[in-house]
Amino acid sequence: MSIPRRDFVSAVTSLAGYAALAPAGRPAGNDPLGVRADFPILDNGRTYLNSAYITPSPRSVLAAGAAFVEAKGTRPMTVAELLSKANEVRGQFAALINATPDEIGLLFATSEGENIMANTAPMSPGDNVVVDSLHYEGALVAHRELERRRGIELRIVEHRDGLVTTADIARRVDRRTRLVSVSYVSSINGLRHDVRALADLAHGNGALLHVDAIQAVGMFPIDVRADDVDSLCAGTYKFLLGGFGVAPFYLKRSLLERLDPDRFGIFGIESQSADHRFQVRRNARRYDYATLPFGEVHQLGAGLAYLERVGVDRIDRHCQELTRRLEAGLLAQGHRLFTPQGNRSSILCFYTRKPSAEVRGVLERAKLDASVREDHVRLSIALFNTSDDVDQALEVTKALR
Repeated sequence: MSIPRRDFVSAVTSLAGYAALAPAGRPAGNDPLGVRADFPILDNGRTYLNSAYITPSPRSVLAAGAAFVEAKGTRPMTVAELLSKANEVRGQFAALINATPDEIGLLFATSEGENIMANTAPMSPGDNVVVDSLHYEGALVAHRELERRRGIELRIVEHRDGLVTTADIARRVDRRTRLVSVSYVSSINGLRHDVRALADLAHGNGALLHVDAIQAVGMFPIDVRADDVDSLCAGTYKFLLGGFGVAPFYLKRSLLERLDPDRFGIFGIESQSADHRFQVRRNARRYDYATLPFGEVHQLGAGLAYLERVGVDRIDRHCQELTRRLEAGLLAQGHRLFTPQGNRSSILCFYTRKPSAEVRGVLERAKLDASVREDHVRLSIALFNTSDDVDQALEVTKALR
């Protein structure tokens, strides 16, 4: 697969030796997607079930990042070519979620998208924002500040043993609700919301729906038109296979004229006059207000190309099969799940009474990577995992009852 654009051919050529020397990945016949040789993390002899924390990147993404650094150090670069690449990647992400490129801005983190909606959605004192307790805590910080500074009520819907339904959220939504904000897939326990039902609920009450999609995009197919979300943001170091510092932000075209941007800079400008007056872009590129992390943008382009080649629908089917296998095994062992049974994400959490330090010791001795929380363990399946990985995990979880 060709990763960098043609302007970086010379850099790629210089990296040929690097590519040739890269290890080929540990052999595995149990590899239905044919991807395991592309992930160098599998060469370390560990079982990696922690992609909801940080998803390892494939070799093509590593090569794209190295090629960018090589090019920057060996030849002149122009802002025009860097912006051209950013627009190319913008188009790749738009295609992935069924949006148009002019609806995609490039932010620095998922929390930036949350802050944009908190700061620009029309609200007055006495209005309210509805979230749930399984939402990312960084989002709650943004909305608590909104409550403190502008007199907006923050309503938090508590989960019931890991479950929050549309009906639960509906009980807290009323005609003074201006924004409903959820994680498409919760980082806390993997709960996957019915986003279309939430959009209908929000819009039926005159509110907007914002979605944190960092644990969703790249895990399963997403269609912002079918879901009818108003805005969506996703950092790219998880299931998009990229690095840190870039987060595509989708804003529905009909909102581009209604919501004023809350940040400004030269790259968000469409035109300027001789007397230093500026016309802000009318599309989502206005959110690219400052210099982007262009190396990370190149890596994201490689990650998106990789997902396109493998197919997110195939990734979804593969990960769901493994997640159901893991779920059945945990239940058979008598574990109580924190993730609702049958939930359609590739994140699965189970409770444990053992102290966190003891749990971490068990996992480390077994060379199993997972996230350990105060009272539960989070396992997450990615495209490179196999049934052997699941079986290995189930051998370890026997000791965590």
